[in-house]
Amino acid sequence: MNTKNLVLMALLVGVGAVLYLVIPGFVQGMKPDFMLTMMFIGILLFPTFKETFLLAITTGVLSGLFSTFPGGFFPNIIDKSITGFVFLGIVLAVGHLIQKVATGTVLVGICTIVSGTIFLSMALLLAGLPGDATFGFLFVTVVLPAVAFNAIAFIIIYPIITNLLKRANFKTSVSQA
Repeated sequence: MNTKNLVLMALLVGVGAVLYLVIPGFVQGMKPDFMLTMMFIGILLFPTFKETFLLAITTGVLSGLFSTFPGGFFPNIIDKSITGFVFLGIVLAVGHLIQKVATGTVLVGICTIVSGTIFLSMALLLAGLPGDATFGFLFVTVVLPAVAFNAIAFIIIYPIITNLLKRANFKTSVSQA
């Protein structure tokens, strides 16, 4: 892991944090998690255990700190840690096919569902769901729209980042594909 990789990962997490803070919570304090999208892009660029671990923990802690969901700190850390490695496992299994935007978008959507399910499950177990909200209600009103938001964000952001990295001769899995 070199300094350039760390700086790029920090920039991705920072952009994700800004997007996360700007988007208001809309149902029971939950909102689409653009930090998750940026974590997925970071894992696509650096598909290794060390980088995934660093991205997942950092994203989880920051998401937890900025969460508007009551008791959302620990569920965010658990969620990002598990989801990051699920995403990495699929990326490594699929190989270079994942570099296509369409394939990446489908994977982002699937892993956003995984993330939302883990988050809601952990929130239910650790802190309980707010008010009279049920798991199904939050899943339909927050997780499914988040899938759409994250997919659209990925479609817009991923090609921009990959083109910039190719022009800059930056060593990532994208530039070497």
